[in-house]
Amino acid sequence: MNDVDAQIRRQSLALSASELHGSLCGWLAGGSTLKPDWLSRLLLDDSLPAPDPGSPFDRLARGTAAQIGDRDFAFELLLPESDASLAERSGALFDWCRGFVGAFGLAAGAQPPLSEEGQEALADLARLAAAQAQDEGDDSDEEALVEIEEFVRVAALLLHGDCALAARDRQRLN
Repeated sequence: MNDVDAQIRRQSLALSASELHGSLCGWLAGGSTLKPDWLSRLLLDDSLPAPDPGSPFDRLARGTAAQIGDRDFAFELLLPESDASLAERSGALFDWCRGFVGAFGLAAGAQPPLSEEGQEALADLARLAAAQAQDEGDDSDEEALVEIEEFVRVAALLLHGDCALAARDRQRLN
């Protein structure tokens, strides 16, 4: 995460590593594919250069595409470590959701082919994207955050299945 944050600062981008990862995941889940210009297309900024091979952004993109498409569910969210404060971790999770929802809409369009579960998952992610981090919490808040992180992870995989994987499967059948 630190190398992605450093790359974000070097390029003066106005988002966090978690939000960038969420955006990339939403982009892929919505059916877009990785191309050399993925960053400029994702952030809607034609002035952004394509990530250099081996750069933090390149590694993030390749790793994310491999994880989200992994049938063994190895997909993980890019969030602060568990020793970070509750406020930092919950804020990063909400940033991740904001990035995901925005990029998913960009990639999937206004009427994505979602299952009923996918529609509910997307609505829940949108609610999380609108949430604000709390400054303090107790053990029950910590447990709730872990459960929410797992929900978000599974929701992203469900939406990827509904839009990206289902579209690829339909193309193979035709």
